[in-house]
Amino acid sequence: MKKKVISGLLCAVMAASLAAGCSSETTQSQGTGKESAAETTSKAGAAEKGAKGEEGKVINIYVWNDEFKTRYEDYYASKLPEGYKVNFVTTPNENNAYQNALDEALLNQADAKADDKVDMFLVEADYILKYVNSDSTLDLKEIGITDEDMSKQYEYTKVIAKDSNGVQKGISWQGCPGLYIYRRSIAKEVLGTDDPAEVQKAIKDWDSFDKTAEKMKEKGYYMVSGFDDTYRTFSNNVSAPWVDGDQIVIDPNMERWIEQTKNYTDKGYNQKTILWSAEWASGQGPEGKVFGYFMPAWGVDFTMAKNSLAVAEADGGKQEAGNGSFGDWAATTGPESYNWGGTWICAAAGTDNADIVADIMKTICCDDDTMKKIVKEKNDFVNNKPIMEALAKSDYKSAFLGGQNPLQMYCDAAENVDMSKISPYDQGINESLQTAMHDYFNGTVDKETAMKNFFTSVKEKYPELKTE
Repeated sequence: MKKKVISGLLCAVMAASLAAGCSSETTQSQGTGKESAAETTSKAGAAEKGAKGEEGKVINIYVWNDEFKTRYEDYYASKLPEGYKVNFVTTPNENNAYQNALDEALLNQADAKADDKVDMFLVEADYILKYVNSDSTLDLKEIGITDEDMSKQYEYTKVIAKDSNGVQKGISWQGCPGLYIYRRSIAKEVLGTDDPAEVQKAIKDWDSFDKTAEKMKEKGYYMVSGFDDTYRTFSNNVSAPWVDGDQIVIDPNMERWIEQTKNYTDKGYNQKTILWSAEWASGQGPEGKVFGYFMPAWGVDFTMAKNSLAVAEADGGKQEAGNGSFGDWAATTGPESYNWGGTWICAAAGTDNADIVADIMKTICCDDDTMKKIVKEKNDFVNNKPIMEALAKSDYKSAFLGGQNPLQMYCDAAENVDMSKISPYDQGINESLQTAMHDYFNGTVDKETAMKNFFTSVKEKYPELKTE
């Protein structure tokens, strides 16, 4: 998933050691997209081998941000056997840099020294098929992950990580059903209530959503921030994949997204921002005029909560209601259920630390106690149906959402998630369409030109695909 925090924390190079008295440790390397795994980790590997006179003590994990790193450090690091070291190799997603760096490292895997080998790597829904259908990933059963271990997980999270022969090649600790996260104070002013059930009536379908957008405009607010905010609700509900054979096919639902966004831009229902930009994030701050954002659970905790507190934290504030816009938000279902993103862990073929890789997967993705902690401490939606259903009926509260328990809505949305329409090309095609349409929405080109630019961009990324 595209998990970004405007503060810039995602790409920072961080290093953390474990508890005193334990010689195992965690490090992080910063990838550039141009260097091999051997180059990014050679210093760490050389130092380790020089100290111990042996190989195979470095577990290299390839990631694009620090989300999984925090999960590892908070829920597994203390279990790492003495003498071993985890090295996070981080390359941001932009311009396909992460996949390029990962592909180069995997290409060099067979000849890499033991401490330079890729052991684990993370992938997103938009390109997971590229890796699970390759020889670069291991059958999880080969490293000891059983069907029983994964029996409580949401079915779609398992199906998406299987290769064309039905072999399980990836595992995830989270589900990513999405909701509409709205500003309580704005809801009270414009709709007369901030109650999620009542707000849902005002946005229960797209016609209702449009009418409420008009009301927001009349009061000086924006229904969404920018061009890309509704994108995943449309792209996740398409009738067919982006690619049929080798032919690119534009689904009617994507045409509806283009039409709606152009309409919202022309009428002033959005503020013409681009996803993840500073202007987009500012709408989540104390002076923001944006009514709501379509977000999965990771987006609420990993993005919105941090953006809403940016001003308060700069002044030494804390993550609590009253600082920034923290607590002035609530969740409701929105016009339709959707899924946005998801992060899967793959075991790299050729890893020399398969036992530790498997244990990390089992602990973070399958252990009930660990997953309960992740929900309560990180507000993530974990990939464990019984736990989520139990917590949905508990006294769980989200401070960011003003004390609301939104978990039942997430559970209901998860049951409606359909990931059968994905293709290996989704990340590149989705990004190309959004980028090309920005010029059309802004009025600098007509739709025909925007579509030509879209097809040109896709052909540059995937020359094997046909656009006509």
